[in-house]
Amino acid sequence: MKPLTLLIVLTLFSHIIAHTQSTYRYAQPKTLKDNLQTNHLKSIHADTTLVYRLFNQLQTKENNIHSILLVKNDALIIEEYFNGHSNHTPHDLRSTSKSIRSILMGIAIDKGYIANVNDPIFKYLKNSTSNKTIDKRKAKITIKHLLTMSSGLDCNDWDKKSKGQEDKVYKKKDWLQYTLDLPMINEPGEVSNYCSMGTVLIAEIISQASGMTIQEFAQQHLFAPLGISNINWGHTSNKNVIASGKRLYMTSRDMAKIGILILHKGIWNEKRIVSETWIEDATTPKTKITGIDYGYLWWNIPFQTNNHILTSKVATGNGGQYIMIFPTLDMIAIFTGGAYNSQEDKLPFAIVKDIFLPVFSNLK
Repeated sequence: MKPLTLLIVLTLFSHIIAHTQSTYRYAQPKTLKDNLQTNHLKSIHADTTLVYRLFNQLQTKENNIHSILLVKNDALIIEEYFNGHSNHTPHDLRSTSKSIRSILMGIAIDKGYIANVNDPIFKYLKNSTSNKTIDKRKAKITIKHLLTMSSGLDCNDWDKKSKGQEDKVYKKKDWLQYTLDLPMINEPGEVSNYCSMGTVLIAEIISQASGMTIQEFAQQHLFAPLGISNINWGHTSNKNVIASGKRLYMTSRDMAKIGILILHKGIWNEKRIVSETWIEDATTPKTKITGIDYGYLWWNIPFQTNNHILTSKVATGNGGQYIMIFPTLDMIAIFTGGAYNSQEDKLPFAIVKDIFLPVFSNLK
């Protein structure tokens, strides 16, 4: 999640706010058997001129957006798909999977599989060792350090020189052991660097503690209760990827369910899925990465609107995969896209800032 410059926003988005001939036809999202409530855009009594301009442009101009959904007041009121995508096709979530791993860690602690977020990781990684180094700082690495990406290991996806940069690790035979054998460059908890391999360790800790693969654990304790079944796990690597290294493929509507779960602090359809304490902890800033507030694998991203700042709780993924939650507005924005390794994957932030917040932020 790298900062988006004003120049990029203007370059990518200036055409969207221009006046164009109207071709877009809004339709209320369909009510399916997924327990998502839907409503008509007119129900919120807002001036939707900007919304129509947005979708006019996205329908006629080349872009890499695959879906845009908006949940307001617990109802799905916008659901649009582009570039051949649809509501029933699971999408590669990329690093948005990390934020879902955070939820799974909370559930594992709630259910007693894991005692405490401050436990050292080697209490649970019983099948792994770190014999290639005598650096005693590794014994101090806790689950919390992995969740805040502050393990101290030489693991930084945004630094090509880092030995733990994800693309380098993907070429190794044993991702887990290679990661644990990385040299320490900081004290645990001292510095946060974006480290995908740390979240692979998180998944492995949940797996070893529960005696289930991360897929089995997620299905039993998160997806089945949310009514999510149209999912799969995979990876872009051509190698045989371990279960804990795979990421999620999920539909946009099911991403919205994850957003609703966070918005309601762990409750879905009046049923407690994960503790409120965990959701509060996970989405409250604990550190900063590239100057942006970061919790337990959840970002806190500020938006300026109407001369004040609104803070969103955000899961992000390369290419334009986002779950953006605005608790004070009772609003969730979902995006999927294919702008991989491109600054264009930040276009959803401009859409939210210049379209959704002006339209919806003053509503009750």
